[in-house]
Amino acid sequence: MNKKLLRWIILVVFLVGVFTIVSIFSLCVGSAFIPFKKIIHIILEGRGTTDYSIIFDIRLPRILLGFAVGGALSIAGVIFQGIFRNPLVEPYTLGISGGAALGVCLNLVLELYKKEILSLPLSGFIGAILVIFILYSLCIKHGILKIQGLLLTGVMISFISSSLIMLIMAVSHIENLTGIIFWIMGSLEEPNWFLIKLSILVSVSGLIISYFFCLDLNAFSLGEESALHLGINIEKTKKLLFVLASFLTGASVSVSGIIGFVGLVVPHFMRMFVGQDHRILLISSFFCGAIFLIFCDTLSRIIISPLELPVGVITGILGGALFIYALSKKQVVIGER
Repeated sequence: MNKKLLRWIILVVFLVGVFTIVSIFSLCVGSAFIPFKKIIHIILEGRGTTDYSIIFDIRLPRILLGFAVGGALSIAGVIFQGIFRNPLVEPYTLGISGGAALGVCLNLVLELYKKEILSLPLSGFIGAILVIFILYSLCIKHGILKIQGLLLTGVMISFISSSLIMLIMAVSHIENLTGIIFWIMGSLEEPNWFLIKLSILVSVSGLIISYFFCLDLNAFSLGEESALHLGINIEKTKKLLFVLASFLTGASVSVSGIIGFVGLVVPHFMRMFVGQDHRILLISSFFCGAIFLIFCDTLSRIIISPLELPVGVITGILGGALFIYALSKKQVVIGER
């Protein structure tokens, strides 16, 4: 067997093992500690106990949603950093999260969520899709998607969205203001199993689809001109990758709120450890993103237990500190070989 392939298989198995350990740890700890041996008995005994409700109605949904959102944001980060050839670009840079947040804020102010609880993630997704449509419309000229224009326009849309959100917060009632703040800081507290299953389906599908473009992303790391000489249809590929990464970001934000640094830190770190070959970078980033988000969510539940911190606070503090440390040790520039 090829030595490189063997190393990749070992790495993926290792990440799956770490993901399993972190998931079990997350199932066990919280305001009520449940030993792993007891979890097995609870599963065998079935419904009807408080511990069963804690595991299957509170902790397991958060782990599964963390798997879906962490994986999706990491894949989106890998794709965006690949097509922009910039390791500092993340899924939220283009203003997609701002559009989703604005949609949710309007929902909370208009109190549409009182009529239909699913309207919250739906309004967030609609806001994200509108931003994607605006970005695409403004930055495509004569069939060519202008990457640099896309980035600058996205940053400006993000600023505009943030300003509109602050305006809404300034004129909102206290109860709506609290909901907006907590949603903006991010949370994996989603009890609706339909949304959780849908998030997993979107996340795993995004991983599978992205693998059809792994060699294209490798070519993009050499520059668009080199990719063109290698036979890559760069304009078609850029459009498809932009839509895929934007859709993954919009779907994640609409369910969990704004959880920063996952799509920035995870791809950056994985490039340091596995290199820039997207055949291993995509799958490793997916699992590492899931591990990172589940671990941060677990910390958010136990740091000031029985109270809970928004998971976005933990990812911001931990992710920011790790990123600063990584930058001080090693500079990663996409395109270097």
